[in-house]
Amino acid sequence: MFDPMSDLVPSVPPPEATSAPSFGRGQGGDGSNREYGKELHSITIHAKQRTFYVDLKESANGKFFKVSEKSRGGRKTTIMFDAEDLDAFLNALQEMKSKL
Repeated sequence: MFDPMSDLVPSVPPPEATSAPSFGRGQGGDGSNREYGKELHSITIHAKQRTFYVDLKESANGKFFKVSEKSRGGRKTTIMFDAEDLDAFLNALQEMKSKL
């Protein structure tokens, strides 16, 4: 199975990126920024209490989606899934939508 976390590569951000933290980057234990794959496309969804980030990324293992949410209180949660599983997620969301 595809593991988007398997090829974490340290990345040094450009100097202007260090002044404002990017939601898509994590802080390594050594203080270095780490980027999880190359970003191909990104969409931001502003909801009532939260902001959602949907990113299509690519690593050496293939393409994957990273879906993150940031609550008003600053709490962040992220899931990642293989691009091959997108249809399963869309079908599940359509089923949930039909129950509304």
